[in-house]
Amino acid sequence: MGEPAVKGETATMSSPERATHRARYEDDFYSWLVEQAGLLRANQLDDLDRVHVAEELEGLSKSEFAKLQSALRVLVMHMLKWDQQAEHRTRSWVFSIREQRRRYHTVLLDNPGLKPRVDEALARAYPSSRDWAAEETHLPLDEFPEECPYSWDELLERPFAVDPPK
Repeated sequence: MGEPAVKGETATMSSPERATHRARYEDDFYSWLVEQAGLLRANQLDDLDRVHVAEELEGLSKSEFAKLQSALRVLVMHMLKWDQQAEHRTRSWVFSIREQRRRYHTVLLDNPGLKPRVDEALARAYPSSRDWAAEETHLPLDEFPEECPYSWDELLERPFAVDPPK
């Protein structure tokens, strides 16, 4: 049947008694999370803090979208730097591009429901990428395109190498 929803002395209490001993969302988030998970597993749906559970689930979805956006922001920033300052190219830029591509793919593997939102994530990430590239290169912002200049094929497949091919 599984573990009781609430461990310790509160596990033997009646539902109304447990309600007064519950961890409060505002006071002890960790204990509240553990408790809510236990209530779900025990199918004690009437005892759930539904409002806060729903908020946290929505927050998790936003967090996953933010991970996608973050990978694209760093990827595009390095590509912009690469294209604007050939004389400063380093292996670390290549490694960063590869790593952000991996993160992008990992987020989508873990969250296939985000695939329809990749264009939105890129559109939201690009202004920050542009600002960041200008800041790091010490070039004026208008040296960088106002719109993302890269196709998805370029973003995800374009080869990068510091040393010229032999």
